[in-house]
Amino acid sequence: MPALSEVLTALDALWPAERAEGWDAVGTVCGDPAAQVERVLFAVDPVQAIADEAVSLGADLLVTHHPLYLRGTTTVAASTVKGKVVHTLIRGGIALHVAHTNADTADPGVSDALAGALDLRITGPLVPDATDPHGRRGLGRICELPHPMTLAELTAHAAARLPATAQGIRAAGDPERVIRTLAVSGGSGDSLFDAVRAAGVDAFLTADLRHHPASEATQSVGAVPPALLDAAHWATEWPWCEQAAAQLDAVSDRHGWGLRTHVSRTVTDPWTAHAASVPPTPTHTTGAPR
Repeated sequence: MPALSEVLTALDALWPAERAEGWDAVGTVCGDPAAQVERVLFAVDPVQAIADEAVSLGADLLVTHHPLYLRGTTTVAASTVKGKVVHTLIRGGIALHVAHTNADTADPGVSDALAGALDLRITGPLVPDATDPHGRRGLGRICELPHPMTLAELTAHAAARLPATAQGIRAAGDPERVIRTLAVSGGSGDSLFDAVRAAGVDAFLTADLRHHPASEATQSVGAVPPALLDAAHWATEWPWCEQAAAQLDAVSDRHGWGLRTHVSRTVTDPWTAHAASVPPTPTHTTGAPR
């Protein structure tokens, strides 16, 4: 079995920490570099349910997409939510490693996995990485559908192919509009609207779309604005876990490590219920409004 330090070197080669955004918190949160690693669990969120799952699995390493301490901390006391996660992992002899924005822009990265889950053909990055001589790294992906679909059909397709969540998939635009090209970005993507418009795609699928940016993005003078599809944040990033596990499997095979990788199926999306709005019943009034 390899030492944790060897596995971390492999993870850093897949998702170099220097390619993370300056505000991000990636890399190893806890773990003994000399400890041996046999089982690795991949998940989106380093929450208590995932830490407990790692303990039950007998994992030696937990790799998550989202950071545990994105905004820093002054305590890891077990009386705090995140401190309890750290204590659970350390007691279980489990290291924690984070690949966040450095996995978003990798080749392959988070958006490649999202496009793969939707059976899309990738034609290039939405926001290219200027330092990539091959032009494959970058944020988001521009894709072609396997065949034209109406927006309504594409929305149903995304709902069927992505992990189920209470939110499902919301769409903005004419449901009968025919979609041939689609930009995708795992996680929060409403900062990419300028790039989406510049790409000239028919639609954009991402997560966490806010009212005002979405409203503005669906309106334009002249050109037809892209349709929007809003999925749950967790659902757009979970496919990366399977892709990342396969990448580590390949590294393990090359080195003869015999690692046993697992992907958590625990839904850590925070939303747990959804009720569709009921259209109000029309009422008739007499007389002029006051």
